[in-house]
Amino acid sequence: MKIVVLDGYTENPGDLSWEALEALGELTVYDRTSYVDAPIIAERIGDAEVAIINKTPITKATIDACPNLKCVAVLATGYNVVDYNYAKEKGIIVQNVPTYGTQIVGQYAVGLLLEICSHYQHHSDAVHEGRWESNDDWCFWDFPMIELYGKTAGIIGLGRIGQATAKILNALNMKVLAYDTFQSESGKAVAEYVELDTLLAQSDVIFLHCPLFPATEGIINKANIEKMKDGVILINNSRGQLVVEQDLADALNSGKIYAAGLDVVSTEPIKGDNPLLKAKNCIITPHISWAAQAARQRIMDITVDNVKSYIAGEPVNVINK
Repeated sequence: MKIVVLDGYTENPGDLSWEALEALGELTVYDRTSYVDAPIIAERIGDAEVAIINKTPITKATIDACPNLKCVAVLATGYNVVDYNYAKEKGIIVQNVPTYGTQIVGQYAVGLLLEICSHYQHHSDAVHEGRWESNDDWCFWDFPMIELYGKTAGIIGLGRIGQATAKILNALNMKVLAYDTFQSESGKAVAEYVELDTLLAQSDVIFLHCPLFPATEGIINKANIEKMKDGVILINNSRGQLVVEQDLADALNSGKIYAAGLDVVSTEPIKGDNPLLKAKNCIITPHISWAAQAARQRIMDITVDNVKSYIAGEPVNVINK
């Protein structure tokens, strides 16, 4: 059986091993493949039975060009890059990795917030530039220091990652509100469920931890921003398309939103004309919340198990049953 990995570098830049997949079939690994629907994608899949991808799109055209393809294994939780409904029509299963980075993504989200509140890197740079040495006072700061104690955090999407974030916020003695169409007992243990408008109106900080669906696309838009507190902070390390980026940029530049910490944008890699690049108080990191080695090892392990289950005829983590 032929297995092809189309964009393996971000999963394994050299600190992991492909050996477990090599044991399952004839494996070909490409570090990178086009992120647009290009003929090279189908060419590289060729007559492989299993395609393993992260962000390389698997479209209807690619599926039609690869009649031997029977399984697409995604090295991630999100699977919107795959036309999974058409894959189902063609008898192709699509598998994902539902849980691998819960803790690290929650940690990263709160890390973005803490950087906004204290500007660690800016002040460290200032010290290394000699500003403390030459300062008249024994300390200095260039931005307001924000204490989170007693403030209200709102989490849109209280699944595993949202709950991991909520637990950290609980430890900071913040009040935690949550909006989710599905309410769970584990969610109720770490946050108070409220309607979206209530969350928008009462939160000092808003975290996005919801998946990208038609109902959530553009959920941060001009109308919803107007419902927020003046000076709110926004954190998004879920999906860039949850935000109408021009609306967010306008709100940052006007001061309606004090700051944003983003690890995702609508088009990745980011385009030079993205309005957030020139917006005030906007931290943007290159979609790395998930990238700790421990989390990537879990992705590898679960993907190997996914492929094994497909070979055994009892596939698990199938998103297009």
